[in-house]
Amino acid sequence: MSAVRVRFAPSPTGFFHIGSARTALFNWLYARHTGGTFVLRIEDTDKERNSEQFVDLIYNSLKWLGLNWDEGPQVGGAFGPYRQSERAHIYKEYLEKLKAAGRTYEKDGATWFKLLGERHEVFDDHRKKTVTKVKVAPTVIDDLIRGRVERLEDEDFVIVRSDGNPVFHFVNVVDDIAMQITHVIRGEDHLSNTSKHVELFKAFGAPVPQFAHIPLILKSPEMGQGKMSKRDKGALVEEYQQKFFLPEALVNYISLLGWNPGDDREKMPVAEIVRLFELSGVNQSNAKFDGKKLANMNMTYLLEQPAERFLALAREYFATQPNNAAVTANEAYFREIMLLAQPKIKSIDDLGAYTGYFFTEDFAIDPKVKEKVMAKGDPKARLAELIAALPAMDFSSDAAIEAALKALAESKGLGFGDYQAVARLAVSGTNAGPSITSLFRVLGRERVQARFARFLAA
Repeated sequence: MSAVRVRFAPSPTGFFHIGSARTALFNWLYARHTGGTFVLRIEDTDKERNSEQFVDLIYNSLKWLGLNWDEGPQVGGAFGPYRQSERAHIYKEYLEKLKAAGRTYEKDGATWFKLLGERHEVFDDHRKKTVTKVKVAPTVIDDLIRGRVERLEDEDFVIVRSDGNPVFHFVNVVDDIAMQITHVIRGEDHLSNTSKHVELFKAFGAPVPQFAHIPLILKSPEMGQGKMSKRDKGALVEEYQQKFFLPEALVNYISLLGWNPGDDREKMPVAEIVRLFELSGVNQSNAKFDGKKLANMNMTYLLEQPAERFLALAREYFATQPNNAAVTANEAYFREIMLLAQPKIKSIDDLGAYTGYFFTEDFAIDPKVKEKVMAKGDPKARLAELIAALPAMDFSSDAAIEAALKALAESKGLGFGDYQAVARLAVSGTNAGPSITSLFRVLGRERVQARFARFLAA
C-alpha cells in the first residue's frame, strides 16, 4: 500500500448530490490508482442542520456506487473516530497547541487565529468599519489541477465561535493532520478557503498536503444557467437509484465530468478508469452535466447486461410497482417478456409501460395510435382475415408465424405491413414494442384470438 491518503468529508445536511458523488469518486479513483487509502469522514458539527437520515444516505449512496472506504464509520481504522461530532477532545488538544504557541486571542467571545506579520488598522469601505490588516506575503498553493495559485490571507479569522463550537477551517485542518491526509481533492469552490488552511497547517508545524481542486459541474442548457445545485432535477444520486439506473453507468458518466482518459472513449469499465485515472487528466474548465447523455450511457449498459442481472433488476423494479401482475407471473413467461424488452427500453423504469399489456387484459388503447391505424386501408377487414386464419397458424416460432402472416397477405394480394399495424394495436393498444411475431408467440393463440375479437367488437 502506498503512502497516499485521501479523504471524502461530506456534511450530512442534505441529499447526496452528483457533485458530492464526483468528489467522492475522484478521491476513490486516486486512492485505488495509487494503491493508497480512501478515508470517509463525516463533518457533522452543524448541529442545527445535521440529520442521521442524511448520514445513512451518504453511506448507502457510496455503497450503491461501489465506492468502498478503507477507513471511516462502519469500518473503523487507526485514526478514528471518523465523525467530527465525536472528536471534540482532539480539537481541544489542538487548540491548546495554538494557544501555547501564541497564535490565538479572544475577541467578541470568539477565539481568533493570529497571522504572523506587521499589523496595522485600516478603514474598510465595503464593510464600513476599521479592520486589522496583517502585512504578509501571498500564500502560494501549487495545485495539482489549477497549477500555481496565489491567495492573500491578510486578516485574522475566527477558529472557535462564541458558542464554543470550532469552525469548519479549524476542524478540517486538524482532522487532515491527525488522519495524515496527503492529498486534498475537493471542489473548486473550496479554493478560496485553502489559504486559511495552509496558514493553519504551518502554524501546527504540520506538512501541507497536496491540493487538487476539481472544476465545478454546471447545469445543462435545459436546466438553466450556473452551477448545478441540490435543488436541480437530476442532481441527486437518490433519483437515479429510484429510477433503477445502473450504478456502473452513473460512475462511468460522472468520472468523465471534468476528467479525460486521454482519448475519445466514453464507455469504460471502472477497473479501466482506475488504471487510467491521473489528476493531471482533470480539466481546469468547468464540466457540463448532460442528463440525456447520462440516460444514453445507462441504456448502453442495460443492453449489455447478462440475462440474469437484467431479470434481477426487472424483478426489483416490479416489486416497487403497486398491484402489478408481473410480480406474480409465471417465471418462464416473465423471463421471455423481459428479454424481449431488454434491447428496446431506455431504462428499467420503462418496463412497466413497455410490457404492461403482457400481464393484463385490461390495457388501454392509445387513441392517437388508433386514429392513425384505422384511417389507413381497411383494418377491420384485415383483422377479420387474421381471426379466420389464426386456428390453422403455426405458433411454434417467430419464423413460423412470420411465414404464415406473409402467406395470408400474399393470398389476398397484400403486404405484411397491411396486417401488422392493426394486429399490434389490437393485442397491445399501441404501435411500439417487440416484433409482431414475438408478440403472437409469447401471448399465445388463444389470447391473441380473444384480443382480436374484443377489439373488433369495440
